[in-house]
Amino acid sequence: MFDIGWGELVVIGVIALIVIGPKELPAVLRTVGRTMNKVRRMAGEFQGQFQEALREAELHDLKKQADDIASTVSGSVGDLSSINPMAETQKEIENAFTIDPGKSEPDKSEPAAAEATALPEALPAPEPQAALPAPDAHAAAEPAGAVHEEPPQKSAGSAA
Repeated sequence: MFDIGWGELVVIGVIALIVIGPKELPAVLRTVGRTMNKVRRMAGEFQGQFQEALREAELHDLKKQADDIASTVSGSVGDLSSINPMAETQKEIENAFTIDPGKSEPDKSEPAAAEATALPEALPAPEPQAALPAPDAHAAAEPAGAVHEEPPQKSAGSAA
């Protein structure tokens, strides 16, 4: 705070001793000490209140920024309970495959609608299948890919 060295303190002490006198010097020094202590305490309280005001202002600014961000997010997203992705997707699909009855042709500016209406026409017609031969009675009795095994032959020498 004050830049007073030892030499300057000695000069001030000598002048105080000469001006005040040795009899009243201890009482004056005690009063000066108490006054300095009060000034330091008041400066500390002021500094503490100033720091607290800065913290409150900083917190107020942070709270304001958080509220702004929250209002921006809630304003752009809206109510989260109203979001239904299945309903929105179903609506988009229905819109893509419907043709407006007032229009004779699909609008060329809407490529999704034009492609959706052109899709059924682009599919080739199914080809007629040739008649299959009638299944063999023996083949129908056995599953496909079955291996035919011959029963073991009885030899003439064995008794059955």
